[in-house]
Amino acid sequence: MDLSGKRLVVTGGAGFVGSHLCARLVDDNEVVSVDDFSNGEREWLPDGVEVVEGDLTDPDVAAEAITEDVDGVFHFAANKNAAADDVDQYRFNNRLTETVIERMDEVGVDNIAFTSSSTVYGEAPRPTPEDYAPLEPISIYGASKLGEESLLSVYAHSHDFTVWVYRFANIVGPRLQLGAVIPDFIDKLDDDPESLTILGDGRQEKSYMHVEDCVDAMCHVVERASDDFNVYNLGTRTTTSVTTIADIVSEEMGLDPDYEYTGGDRGWVGDVPRMRLSIEKLSALGWEPEGSSDDAVRRATRELLAE
Repeated sequence: MDLSGKRLVVTGGAGFVGSHLCARLVDDNEVVSVDDFSNGEREWLPDGVEVVEGDLTDPDVAAEAITEDVDGVFHFAANKNAAADDVDQYRFNNRLTETVIERMDEVGVDNIAFTSSSTVYGEAPRPTPEDYAPLEPISIYGASKLGEESLLSVYAHSHDFTVWVYRFANIVGPRLQLGAVIPDFIDKLDDDPESLTILGDGRQEKSYMHVEDCVDAMCHVVERASDDFNVYNLGTRTTTSVTTIADIVSEEMGLDPDYEYTGGDRGWVGDVPRMRLSIEKLSALGWEPEGSSDDAVRRATRELLAE
């Protein structure tokens, strides 16, 4: 699908990644953001974006945003912040997706791009390709994303939808909020510049991707992948440990704190200690990340400090 001259809906458009995508799309398209502002800020939306405020589990909100003249939907809205054992997160996220695609089917809108997550793989061998199986998530969030992917697969194969699924690595950059490791470390060091508590043993190691690279990759996939159901990992070829993130944040803040580790091989229940996605499929489609995982962490740290 060519991303110019279109009417596009971005659910969760005022959120971290969604707002960056809206900024990318709005110059060449009519863009509608649907958001209840629980995870985003109205001021993050660029000029020219239409705003529908509301909870997308409400069919009336979906009906207001998704009309017959819409060409495609980027579905970013989700509850990301629930406790690891909160089954309500699973129910809520799947209900969001059900409401969106039921409305799309009702009015004949058949293009949808969906932000999934590396967490659908669980603790898989690395680098993990898109066709790795069995998918065994170890968090409710990962289970919710896998459930949503499954429903979208049904609509791709049985309702003539074209679906693009992005399985994200850890996305970082401006507007990244507390709960993610970089802003959490910045916040802790603002409170106590001499010591930093690090969850786990610090050897947890994952791939980090800058949000601008992420948005560029998403647009590239939508414009070039044309199967009914398209699944692509989005990440970098390298990884960064939690201790290395602490080193980068400390260095950028001009600090030299003592590290205190809480112990164990993971930071919380449902945390995958090590993650690196294969991006060979994305590379074969003609897209490569510009920087490494460390580069993304350092750039995001500088941007978050500037905020």
